[in-house]
Amino acid sequence: MAQPSLAVVEVAAADDQTALAIQELLAGRWATAPADRTTREPGEPGVRLRCYLDVRQDLTS
Repeated sequence: MAQPSLAVVEVAAADDQTALAIQELLAGRWATAPADRTTREPGEPGVRLRCYLDVRQDLTS
């Protein structure tokens, strides 16, 4: 990313439900541009999800 405190997080999980739950936990802490779906690689187990965080915006304080 071009600016400090911006992060790209790629989640690798066994299933959609787990990947989306992890994204939800991240979104509860920081401003997040969430993904609306996961991706699968043919022949590979599990799913991936990519979301973008702005860790300057701590939503817990």
